[in-house]
Amino acid sequence: MITVNPDGKIMIRRCLVTLRPFRLFVLGIGFFTLCFLMTSLGGQFSTRRLGDSPFTIRTEVLGGPESRGVLRKMSDLLELMVKRMDMLARLENSSELHRAASDTHLAADRLSPGAGLMERIQAIAQNVSDIAVKVDQILRHSMLLHTKVSEGRQDQCEAPSDPKFPDCPGKVEWMRARWTSDPCYAFFGVDGTECSFLIYLSEVEWFCPPLPWRNQTRAQMAPKPLPRVQSVFRSNLSHLLELMGSGKESLIFMKKRTKRLTSQWATAAQRLARKLGDIQRDQKQILVHIGFLTEESGDVFSPRVLKGGPLGEMVQWADILAALYVLGHSLRVTVSLKELQSNLGVPPGRGNCPLTMPLPFDLIYTDYHGLQQMKQHMGLSFKKYRCRIRVIDTFGTEPAYNHEEYATLHGYRTNWGYWNLNPKQFMTMFPHTPDNSFMGFVSEELNETEKQLIKGGKASNMAVVYGKETSIWKLQGKEKFLAILNKYMEIHGTVYYESQRPPEVPAFVKNHGLLPQPEFQQLLRKAKLFIGFGFPYEGPAPLEAIANGCVFLQSRFSPPHSSLNHEFFRGKPTSREVFSQHPYAENFIGKPHVWTVDYNNSEEFEAAIKAIMKTQVDPYLPYEYTCQGMLERIHAYIQHQDFCAAPGPTLPGAHASQSPFVLAPNATHLEWARNASLAPGAWPPTRSLRAWLAAPGRTCSDACLDHGLICEPSFFPFLNSRDAFLKLQVPCDSTEWEMHHLYPALAQPGQECYLQKEPLLFSCAGASTKYQRLCPCRDFRKGQVALCQGCL
Repeated sequence: MITVNPDGKIMIRRCLVTLRPFRLFVLGIGFFTLCFLMTSLGGQFSTRRLGDSPFTIRTEVLGGPESRGVLRKMSDLLELMVKRMDMLARLENSSELHRAASDTHLAADRLSPGAGLMERIQAIAQNVSDIAVKVDQILRHSMLLHTKVSEGRQDQCEAPSDPKFPDCPGKVEWMRARWTSDPCYAFFGVDGTECSFLIYLSEVEWFCPPLPWRNQTRAQMAPKPLPRVQSVFRSNLSHLLELMGSGKESLIFMKKRTKRLTSQWATAAQRLARKLGDIQRDQKQILVHIGFLTEESGDVFSPRVLKGGPLGEMVQWADILAALYVLGHSLRVTVSLKELQSNLGVPPGRGNCPLTMPLPFDLIYTDYHGLQQMKQHMGLSFKKYRCRIRVIDTFGTEPAYNHEEYATLHGYRTNWGYWNLNPKQFMTMFPHTPDNSFMGFVSEELNETEKQLIKGGKASNMAVVYGKETSIWKLQGKEKFLAILNKYMEIHGTVYYESQRPPEVPAFVKNHGLLPQPEFQQLLRKAKLFIGFGFPYEGPAPLEAIANGCVFLQSRFSPPHSSLNHEFFRGKPTSREVFSQHPYAENFIGKPHVWTVDYNNSEEFEAAIKAIMKTQVDPYLPYEYTCQGMLERIHAYIQHQDFCAAPGPTLPGAHASQSPFVLAPNATHLEWARNASLAPGAWPPTRSLRAWLAAPGRTCSDACLDHGLICEPSFFPFLNSRDAFLKLQVPCDSTEWEMHHLYPALAQPGQECYLQKEPLLFSCAGASTKYQRLCPCRDFRKGQVALCQGCL
């Protein structure tokens, strides 16, 4: 056991009692001194660079003679403390020696802490004195420098009246009133002074002219572009799987799909490489931001992956990532707002300022959620770089909804449109309208051996219902046509359920529950019929069923579904009328693979079932939905689509006097003259242009399809002239330029010709019985509707 001398305890207790007040006092003085010095010196050092600190005005007040006087008073106070401490120590020393004369060594031990404290107080006093001298020197130098700057630049920090920068004075006024509304302004050096406003508005934004006294070397030195690297087709997708990330059910689903299709992507890459030959392809820096998977947008899809939710968007995104990677481009994938901000170089704040660096990506693929996030966080940079954005848009965006002013004035404003992009920047799942670019997805392609095995293993009386969610089975009147189907076929379902059979699924339906994709494929390979109930619209499953040898049976809609009469389409930026559950399957595939009937007509429905049972079909997959078809299409887009280039002329008198058109020999349409030079930079090449005057009430999409062609909106500027009407032998009594999504057109009745004033409103969609629209058409490659014959 350790023993302690009682006298020692008493002496230690006395020492602590004696010194505690001094320690607390010194600690308080030290803390106050530290805070004061941090405020004063920090502010003074920040003012050495004009316009760097939002506390400049306050610092000038604290950093004057008053602060030097306070420091001197603190030094004097500490010296007085030292004298009084010395006197107290001598009194304490004599008292202790008188009481314990027999133990001088112990008394010395009691006094040693006091002596150490005295030394520390003396050191603090000396340091404060030294700091006061240094602060005085810094303040003198800073005030001298500030005086010189003020004298030299006071007249140069006024908002200039420069006709080349008409918005400058107004922007300066705005900055005066609102510069504290977003911390990003302070991040770029704005501190409330006129100079900082002008520096920001001329060097970070571009509303004011450069200040002549500023060093422009740094501002003019744009980073040198990296040397272009040639892209090379890839066949190993393991690195792509790493780029896609993990942690979400949606990402797990997408990675499984990509991994399952790896061999098909590799084979397609080899075929396309041989087809393209020696064409040089620059490697693009591409950001892929899947906005609907971010937490900020709700990420509603991930929880539904395992519960039968719609997977069409994730199927398409997985295939887009695979196609871009196989084509050899450099990818960055983000599924969170934080990752997006980091990759774009978003400054801290609320998103009002431009990016901190030039955009490092040639292309950005995103969706409507991601588009909104970019606009909120990129400031003015969004307008500068939006031409590089490609929006994956399932159902499409028509020009009338895309143009903000026009949509607002004419009732086309929705929650999803009004972005003022080139309509071709929207990329759809199916070729809904030629106004947008058809992106698509892929279905698994079978080899000849697999096709023969499927044909031999088909059950002639087996049907599979399209739909994994119970809500699809709530269709009113389904019992009637299902009863007819049940008379001829065994009906199978793949409806998700947790503990018991969903009550919406009839008892005669054999429900397998939610199946993994490979097992679902096996089910389709046995089935004869794949039947839809009318929803979901335009998903990938019907194409997968047709590719596995099924006949797809779907409902005809009368009247057609649209935003005017159906809740699903309400608010979507399109006026398209949908005449069946899957218009692409009906119009581009058709019988014998696709049957579209009226489910309310029992006789028609039953006759279709009997005919289908007798029909033999081979597995079929359109080329544009194969891996090679998608690679070919995206390659062409990346090589040729450039929405950052200045738009061509569309205003009156902008076209050359020599018309490039000639009337076709049968006098029905216009063609590009053989002796006319091709429009430089035009894609598709103008040699494929054919132009018709549509019948009243017909869209340009329909008018071109009537002639076996595709409407091509990029050709509209070449037709937007009075000369095109005259060459079609249509005399114009008057010609007017207006902003309208149906122009150019001929008004009925009368001979009034209307030309398009706004290039973003050129549209293949839309019709009116009042107008005959002037429509540009082109040919297309077999099985690849997005590309013309000469588009590769």
